[in-house]
Amino acid sequence: MIRPLLLSVLLSVLLVGSADAACPPLPAAPTTEQAAAWAAKAPDRGLLWRISRGGHSSYLFGSLHIGRAGWAYPGPALRQAWADTEVLAVELDPADVGPVLAAAAPPEPLAPALARRVDAQVRAACMPAGALNALPAMLQVSTLTLLEARRDGFDVGFGQDLALLARAKAEGRPVQSLETVEEQLSALTPTAAELPAVVDAALRQLQRGQLRAPMRKLADAWSRGDLKTLADYPRWCACADSPAERAWFKRVNDDRNVQLAARIDALHAAGQRLLVAVGALHMSGPDALPRLLAARGFEVQAVVPRSK
Repeated sequence: MIRPLLLSVLLSVLLVGSADAACPPLPAAPTTEQAAAWAAKAPDRGLLWRISRGGHSSYLFGSLHIGRAGWAYPGPALRQAWADTEVLAVELDPADVGPVLAAAAPPEPLAPALARRVDAQVRAACMPAGALNALPAMLQVSTLTLLEARRDGFDVGFGQDLALLARAKAEGRPVQSLETVEEQLSALTPTAAELPAVVDAALRQLQRGQLRAPMRKLADAWSRGDLKTLADYPRWCACADSPAERAWFKRVNDDRNVQLAARIDALHAAGQRLLVAVGALHMSGPDALPRLLAARGFEVQAVVPRSK
């Protein structure tokens, strides 16, 4: 299941863990020595393009919203992209998430049978009963999948999106949101007809322990810059098998690219030198962001050699 940055923001403040070996473990913060070593030796990960038009260049980084402890540190190419730019552009600014969710109307409840299955997974994740009830259904399910990823050492706190955002805030670098929280929530919400099938499929993967292998494959492909494997994600993720799942996947991933490209275009045209960080799955398919930006007149050049 794909996860817009909204989910990373939510889970970054959701401290769930236990000494019980059956629970998703809390991520261990790196020691000072580990952090220094990882920062000094970080290789290039992910996908990076230079996009140029109008006499200046910006950069487009295909990120992963989760990572392992050593992955939060930029490699040489991303460090250079940071030095060459002045504004960080991300899907949305974390500061906007809390107020929007607090003001939102209570979500529509799931059908009782699905609600019971969600509750069972909440207990399996060692969260208090009802901990996710205030969230829309897909945020509940997606939060559970991100907690499951902790069993393999992944956590949103180690994703480079949040690491770049933290660095921008620390340095006083301007941050531009390419979307609003409302837009991401709208894209993430299946239609009433799609919702039962999409939630059921995600819960079946959780219940059967079938989420971890695709998550590992996705992370490995991203780490190697393997765009071909990332482009085939709907074929091997077991998350886009039914018509309802495919329709939801298209809306939450592919359909957002047109608006993302338009907003990148507008910010760059205003003279800003951007480092744009959005999820790597937006970089593949017929409406991939690099392709849409090229159609808007950008010269698009891969900076980090990609795996074939």
